[in-house]
Amino acid sequence: LQVGLSLPRSPGGAAAAAAFPMAEPAAGEDTGTGREVLGSSPVTIVVTSEADTWDIDTSPCLGRGQFVDWDKVPEPRQPAQIPRDVLSRSPKELKRLAREGCWAWSHAGRARLYPRLVQRVPCRLVTPDALVYRDVAARLFGKPSVSSHPLPEFLEGCPVPTYCLSPHGVTALKKILICVGALFPDITHSPLLPALAALLLHYSEDEAQCFESLARLIASNAPHAGYIDQSFLAHQASCMTFGDLANKHCPAAHKLIAGAADNVLEVYSEWLSWLFPGLPFGYAVRVLDVFLLEGQKVLYRIALALLKQFSLSVSPAGLEGSDIKAELQAFVRNIAEHVSVDKLLERAFGIRLFSRKEIWLLQMANRKALMERGITVVQRRPSFHLAVDMQNFSSSIVTAQEMRLVWSWIPERFSLFPPLLLFSTSEDGCSLQRFYTCCEGYEPTVLLIKTTEGEVCGAFLSSDWSERKKSGATSGFFGTGECFVFTVRPEAERFEWVFIKKPELAKAVPRSRQRSPSPAPESPPGSSRDSASPNHLAVPSPQRRGRLSPFLAIRHFLLPSKTASMFMSGSRDGIVIGGGGGQALSLDASLLWGRTERCETFDNPPLCQENFQVQLLEVWGFQS
Repeated sequence: LQVGLSLPRSPGGAAAAAAFPMAEPAAGEDTGTGREVLGSSPVTIVVTSEADTWDIDTSPCLGRGQFVDWDKVPEPRQPAQIPRDVLSRSPKELKRLAREGCWAWSHAGRARLYPRLVQRVPCRLVTPDALVYRDVAARLFGKPSVSSHPLPEFLEGCPVPTYCLSPHGVTALKKILICVGALFPDITHSPLLPALAALLLHYSEDEAQCFESLARLIASNAPHAGYIDQSFLAHQASCMTFGDLANKHCPAAHKLIAGAADNVLEVYSEWLSWLFPGLPFGYAVRVLDVFLLEGQKVLYRIALALLKQFSLSVSPAGLEGSDIKAELQAFVRNIAEHVSVDKLLERAFGIRLFSRKEIWLLQMANRKALMERGITVVQRRPSFHLAVDMQNFSSSIVTAQEMRLVWSWIPERFSLFPPLLLFSTSEDGCSLQRFYTCCEGYEPTVLLIKTTEGEVCGAFLSSDWSERKKSGATSGFFGTGECFVFTVRPEAERFEWVFIKKPELAKAVPRSRQRSPSPAPESPPGSSRDSASPNHLAVPSPQRRGRLSPFLAIRHFLLPSKTASMFMSGSRDGIVIGGGGGQALSLDASLLWGRTERCETFDNPPLCQENFQVQLLEVWGFQS
């Protein structure tokens, strides 16, 4: 039974057909690396009875594998030792086995395990299953006539790897993706989905089983453990979240990227393609082994490990003038030359990453910032350039290149917005009161200081300076763990809250002792704290919506000393940033004299000459 599948330029699928036409792999083409995508010629779908081709005794994968070209599949290097009671093991034990590669070399083991592992994923009550797929596929492809079924629009611009699929498997993959588009019309953008469909199809009994597994991952409602982003908004938020994680966990690699790329966010926006379709098939399925048990957090881990490995394999001088995105993609394609899959996973799970809930909260904050920039849930592509253009940036203290580096250090949800000069001693004078007047109503802010010796340092300050008024006559500290101090000249370096770098210094507060954040006191109409103020970014802030993320909330830690959480303070006598055993930065009321010391909050060395005279001071906000 043959059904012709063409790709017309129809109103419903013109864009997808134009941007993502289909073709079979060329004869003899090596499709085992995972880098291939479907081509550009019409395709004929050959629909056969699944029952007729099902032979559990003769199939290379105990019944599965009818869609696979087994000549392209890497040969097992060692026999797999899968416990007979593996499915009765606890979730924690299953995760350990998957991470260690218990079924890494058993295709039959994967074929048995994958459907059962996916069945354990909690999902929405009404989720299309295998029976629904057979019914829809029969209606779409079951008549002996030529019909037009363009690939769904959510695949526009998304690579669709074929890995080790045979021509029959490529056809089945297309059918599954078309049915996904028909049964999940709310999906508008999903770069991960086609790669997952292709990998699952290698180990599926038939198309219907593969579809059901994919549908459960799409419809997952597991708390804080999403599997597949389904809109450009969600995908871009995950890219920003990866940027935040890279900023925290891979500072050396992040600095390398920031120095080589004009647009760091643009580089990180391709993080998912490093894994799928970037990784070779043998690496990709190992990632899938743990992904089915642990969700999207695993993908962040693997991508961070790849980024770290990349920074160890190249030199800054070697990247000068090169395309950093192309260099990363080439590195991932040839990952086997640099690190084994076992060592890659070992390094990935050695990263002390935040919890699922913390990552989810960070992603929600990034999502909200994108919505503030005009990105909508139904939008398939940004209608404008998301990244900040520093070409027109002008400062008396730092160059555009230096400011680009500072901007790469701040949380992604804020770096979407261009810098706005709030205060400058060269224009506003050396007045602390004028400093407060110009800066109040803005959060966060970036403080830049240039000394008379030519040294440049500063701080990223997460909270509004008006918070100082809540301490009354006393000079109290405020701010959050997102604050950090930095140097720009002579060397560029950032110093974060000590508990981000050394989480072992603090113990998490037991859940029973945690309290929900109290609502912030209402601001009088017209005050600087009014949420309608155009100077405020519409993203969660500690004062208005509780804490952004638990990993930065002091109440979630049993701190050994209160001096390790002294972020920022202001009074009529001056300002202080960082405390405990010293002050990272302190300025007097004239804004002309300052001092810098090591402090416990940021565990920083002096940021410049200990006692310094200010030549210039600037405060930058974020233009919403």
